[in-house]
Amino acid sequence: MKFWEILEDCPVIAAIKDEEGLKKSLELDSQIIFLLFGDICTVERYVDMAKGAGKTVFVHMDLIVGLSNKEISVNFIKEHTKADGIISTKPQLIRRAKELGLYAILRMFVIDSMALANVTKQCATMPPDAFEILPGVMPKIIRELHNTISIPIIAGGLIADKEDVMNALEAGALAISSTNQKVWLM
Repeated sequence: MKFWEILEDCPVIAAIKDEEGLKKSLELDSQIIFLLFGDICTVERYVDMAKGAGKTVFVHMDLIVGLSNKEISVNFIKEHTKADGIISTKPQLIRRAKELGLYAILRMFVIDSMALANVTKQCATMPPDAFEILPGVMPKIIRELHNTISIPIIAGGLIADKEDVMNALEAGALAISSTNQKVWLM
C-alpha cells in the first residue's frame, strides 16, 4: 500500500522531535511518522522502534546529525535502516531516494512568490512522492498548489488545533504533519 493511501484513513502525521515523542507516537492510530531527530548512531535504533510498532517511517535527512547533504547519506539510510522514505529540502537527496526505491518528500518553505513558483518548477524536474509545504496554515496557498500540481501535499508547521487541520485538508492537503502531540490525537 502506498503511503498516501494510508493517509486517507488517518491524515495526521506525527512529526517526532525527541525520544519521548517517539515513544508516544508508537501508541497512536496514525501509521506514518516523520523522524525529525537523532544522529547517525541512533537513527537505526529509532527507525527499528517505529517499524517494530508497525509504522511507516520517513527520516528527515536535514535534521539527522552527522548526515551530509550528499547523496551518499541517502545510501546510508537505505542500507542501515528500515526507513520507508526520506524528507529533505534538498532536491539531490530526493532524486537519490527515488533512484534507490525509497519514498521521497520534498519539504519546501513557502515564504514568498518565488518559493511558491519553485514548487511548480520541482514538479517538472524530479517530482517527489509528496511536497511538505511549510507553514501549513495557509489554506489559500494550499488550494492554489492543489489546483496547479498533481503531487500530494502535506501541510506542516504551525498546525496547532482542529481548525488548522480542517482548513488545510479542506484546501486540498492530503495530510498534515505536526510535532504538537495534541494534534496527533485529532
